[in-house]
Amino acid sequence: MGAALLPDLGTEIVIPVCAVIGIVFSLVQWYIVSKVKLTPESSSPSNNGKNGYGDYLIEEEEGINDQNVVAKCAEIQNAISEGATSFLFTEYQYVGIFMIAFAILIFLFLGSVEGFSTKSQPCTYNKGKLCKPALATAIFSTVSFLLGAVTSVISGFLGMKIATYANARTTLEARKGVGKAFIVAFRSGAVMGFLLAANGLLVLYIAINLFKLYYGDDWEGLFEAITGYGLGGSSMALFGRVGGGIYTKAADVGADLVGKVERNIPEDDPRNPAVIADNVGDNVGDIAGMGSDLFGSYAEASCAALVVASISSFGINHEFTAMLYPLLISSMGILICLITTLFATDFFEIKAVKEIEPALKNQLIISTALMTVGIAIVTWTCLPSSFTIFNFGAQKVVKNWQLFLCVAVGLWAGLIIGFVTEYYTSNAYSPVQDVADSCRTGAATNVIFGLALGYKSVIIPIFAIAIAIFVSFSFAAMYGIAVAALGMLSTIATGLAIDAYGPISDNAGGIAEMAGMSHRIRERTDALDAAGNTTAAIGKGFAIGSAALVSLALFGAFVSRAAITTVDVLTPQVFIGLIVGAMLPYWFSAMTMKSVGSAALKMVEEVRRQFNTIPGLMEGTAKPDYATCVKISTDASIKEMIPPGALVMLTPLIVGIFFGVETLSGVLAGALVSGVQIAISASNTGGAWDNAKKYIEAGASEHARSLGPKGSDPHKAAVIGDTIGDPLKDTSGPSLNILIKLMAVESLVFAPFFATHGGLLFKIF
Repeated sequence: MGAALLPDLGTEIVIPVCAVIGIVFSLVQWYIVSKVKLTPESSSPSNNGKNGYGDYLIEEEEGINDQNVVAKCAEIQNAISEGATSFLFTEYQYVGIFMIAFAILIFLFLGSVEGFSTKSQPCTYNKGKLCKPALATAIFSTVSFLLGAVTSVISGFLGMKIATYANARTTLEARKGVGKAFIVAFRSGAVMGFLLAANGLLVLYIAINLFKLYYGDDWEGLFEAITGYGLGGSSMALFGRVGGGIYTKAADVGADLVGKVERNIPEDDPRNPAVIADNVGDNVGDIAGMGSDLFGSYAEASCAALVVASISSFGINHEFTAMLYPLLISSMGILICLITTLFATDFFEIKAVKEIEPALKNQLIISTALMTVGIAIVTWTCLPSSFTIFNFGAQKVVKNWQLFLCVAVGLWAGLIIGFVTEYYTSNAYSPVQDVADSCRTGAATNVIFGLALGYKSVIIPIFAIAIAIFVSFSFAAMYGIAVAALGMLSTIATGLAIDAYGPISDNAGGIAEMAGMSHRIRERTDALDAAGNTTAAIGKGFAIGSAALVSLALFGAFVSRAAITTVDVLTPQVFIGLIVGAMLPYWFSAMTMKSVGSAALKMVEEVRRQFNTIPGLMEGTAKPDYATCVKISTDASIKEMIPPGALVMLTPLIVGIFFGVETLSGVLAGALVSGVQIAISASNTGGAWDNAKKYIEAGASEHARSLGPKGSDPHKAAVIGDTIGDPLKDTSGPSLNILIKLMAVESLVFAPFFATHGGLLFKIF
């Protein structure tokens, strides 16, 4: 079958070196951003430097004292940073308790498979060999779960810190031109993207090598234990996404309904009591939540691929380099994304508003094209020309070029999903313009058009995912699907940089408004924000598409691990699971939507109370009580994130214990099929409504001006649509991809327990 060109020693050097390069690059980007000072004296003109760090101000703030503006920006940034840090620490305290409780559960359930025996047992897939006891799997799965959870938490937290560090700096750079502000926002996003991608890779690589000291040649047991890493990552992502999503949307809806619709004041007007909570929410939901979410996808895709590979020829023949092929793909991804980032920050300079969105789109195209070449190099050097892959009880012969196509099809499917998402959510194209036009006749037609757009936007992404599944499964069974998911996530550093850019730009616009900066500055930050809205939608599309592939790969690993030969939908045990699983995303969405609604209700009442009872608030002579609104969002999100989280975490346990692995396989398939559709339509509907509102507000075309200005009836109808869409695009939609991934990886981790002790009800009857 041949051997890989890259020796094992080379693999042991390449992976950590690439991870360290990613971390160093992110620190360099952070250092460059830090050169924009938040102290008044730094505003004095100095020598011109690259990317405008020493440029003269383009305008002198139209009569506003410059030192006061800089000081005000710093003050607002501190308030946002403190609010975000405070919320995350509160959230992590609750999540920490859950983490410890669930870790104990993993140990007890997996340890009981063989009665906590310390004797070696016959291997699952090769009865002639002895493998480490189930107790070892229980201990190491628990450790890897905690490791994944902590890495996920750190990823989210670091992303939030850099975002809150960069928002006011982006605002200040907007005085020099839109290009300067874009570079600060994008560099800051890159800090998060590279830190997360590199940390995830490095921690997983170190964990594998440490576990190997105990497991030795028992690779099957080693990589089964590593699956806890993905479970830990996704568990934290669920609470981060749901909690952060409820926080941000409660504040956003409260600020919009009372501020924009009732009081007719701008979105980020400092008189609005909910404005700080709204800006905090952008960071805890869209930055910390998204960071944890994509880290979870990366960890699970890697774990699913490693589990299948460990029982294929890579694991049987102990081919270390070929075994770590998924990690080598991610290593190459970091180097490719590093080169791609330079195109946005150093090779080309943005000089006009219309160049922002193309620059972000080019990031996706360049990274995908370069990564295709990168995948070919990794496949050629790290895999033997022919090998076998485990396929439901048999070994399937696969050529290395076939595996290259599996990864490449996932990579390009991700790009297609990204562009389709952009088409349906950007106000540069007709779908969103049609939604904006429907506002002429009121909010009802706006809602109808928006829902229709969301449903229609599902079609092409589903075909892209279906083709990726067919091609990758035909060539390399479930391993092919796992590496296709990794292909989609291989450019995660660029994807996250683009995604984090959105909330940073949004915050920058809010700070410009609150600091009383000129209309021209606000126009520049609005242009950054509008492009950021579209890129945020693209990021969600990537997350949902990769979640579909990851979940299917985990499902395949679960079916293999639970020793199920076929999943027959005509048997009642499987069919009841299928129909219940398809219902779960609706139940979950109902819980998260209602949570946002009830939290927003409290926020609206508080904002109204302050406007009605604080003398001089509307006139701008009195300050609102921002802290109370921040507290309302924090309390509501912490309280409301627990029931949806419990639904997702407990479902596999209850179904597996009482109904067995066959019913659980039906539940996983049903949740995957319906969850992906709802997630895509919810995210795109919300994104379209948001950008339809911004299209009217910007008034960039004759058509847009005929619908405006702010405060007109079509604009009010657009604000109502945007308010309905907020929980869809930022809470329910993005959380659903975690639901389908998390249930699948949890089922895989507990598969030995369910296979041994599960199905209690069917045993009784």
